[in-house]
Amino acid sequence: MTRRTTAARRRALVLAAGGAGLALVLAACSDPDGEGGVAEEGGETTASSAEIDCAAYDEFGDLEGKTVTVYTSIVEPEQKSQEDSYDAFEECTGVTVEYEGSREFEAQLQVRIKAGNAPDIAYLPQPGLLNTIVNDYPDVIKPAPDATAANVDEFFSETWKGYGTVDDTFYAAPLGANAKSFVWYSPQAFADAGYEIPQTWTEMMDLTEQIRSDTGGPVWCAGVESGDATGWPGTDFIEDVVLRTTDGEAYEQWYSHAKPFNDPQYVEAWDAAGEILKNPDFVNAGLGGVDSIATQSWTDAGTPILDGTCWMHRAANFYQTQWPEGTEVSEDGDVFAFYLPTDQTDVKPMLVGGEFVAAFADRPEVQAFQTYLSSADWANQKALNTPDGGWVSANSGLDPENLSTEFDKFVVEQLNDPNSYQAFDGSDLMPGEVGAGSFWTAIVNWLTGATTEEVTTQVENNWPK
Repeated sequence: MTRRTTAARRRALVLAAGGAGLALVLAACSDPDGEGGVAEEGGETTASSAEIDCAAYDEFGDLEGKTVTVYTSIVEPEQKSQEDSYDAFEECTGVTVEYEGSREFEAQLQVRIKAGNAPDIAYLPQPGLLNTIVNDYPDVIKPAPDATAANVDEFFSETWKGYGTVDDTFYAAPLGANAKSFVWYSPQAFADAGYEIPQTWTEMMDLTEQIRSDTGGPVWCAGVESGDATGWPGTDFIEDVVLRTTDGEAYEQWYSHAKPFNDPQYVEAWDAAGEILKNPDFVNAGLGGVDSIATQSWTDAGTPILDGTCWMHRAANFYQTQWPEGTEVSEDGDVFAFYLPTDQTDVKPMLVGGEFVAAFADRPEVQAFQTYLSSADWANQKALNTPDGGWVSANSGLDPENLSTEFDKFVVEQLNDPNSYQAFDGSDLMPGEVGAGSFWTAIVNWLTGATTEEVTTQVENNWPK
């Protein structure tokens, strides 16, 4: 799907007063009634909204008639809020952003690069993929412009900047951030059954046993099918358990291959995850047997919670957007999530992820769009344009009050916990052929009958030399 036409986007851009703190939402570019409000049909004026102040975009100059193409794995339903967050940039600069979201992004991006058909900008979901492209296709990805780097230095930590850096060259600014260490559940079902939210991994496993005993059926539901990217939700599960059975140093040694992928401590983590994912007594609630996890779409895997056939589903904060329309996501609603607990007492590991903005062209309009996406203005604009939630950012310029849902604010609270140890998605930091290749394949093989030793050895033997 591509961006709507320029004619369609050339409309009055009106934002709610909740964004009044933004540099983008100031006095109107054109004030139809002269009173600072926006004239509604029939001459009525509301003071609760304001038009975009295009002065915030003067630094980009006149780019009227230019086009920037974007290729990404972000598809519906998240795609709409992404596209809507570009409206102010398009309106005030004259640039048209042509957006293409694809579930086959990881597989198709390098095909397009090889064919000489790279997009202007791609949102890379794996820093490991950034490393692969920079090393395998020299000079294809352009270093980030100075203005983008300045924004990243101001609004992001050195760690996040480092994920977009290869061999001391900064290429890709962070876009959104994902917090992945959550378990979705039904607050009403828990309350009716008298179940408490577990505070440790041991308590969670005890609760799993109790629910199994009380109901006689599987407790957890899961799915890892995702088109050409099938397997990735399973890698998240493994990474979360590695963080909870080892420590930060061992986790880094794992994804950097300082220790073998099949080192005994990592095999132990796979087996701990398997106590849930490969136990037919515990999965796959309402969906089938253990092997059904490999073919069950990740987007729908949690929905049995709504009809009471599933009790728990491990998934990231962005799963909030996958619930059927009308589902209330709140502590008193249809579904909510709790932090995936740990038996560790000194840290609260949080698996995080995110996209990075890589450019394959350095035209002025492309660099302007890169800079906009790295700004606090865009982060707040994105928050305001995500009314259904499911999105946060590591951008320190993001005002949490602009986040639209109770759960998004809960996510930010978890990220700001003083005991939080945030570790980037390990598969995203591994070489692309592992993190977006053999690791995914290993998950599917593991769920359909292969042993932990077989699949971890397979990945180890196929690690690039």
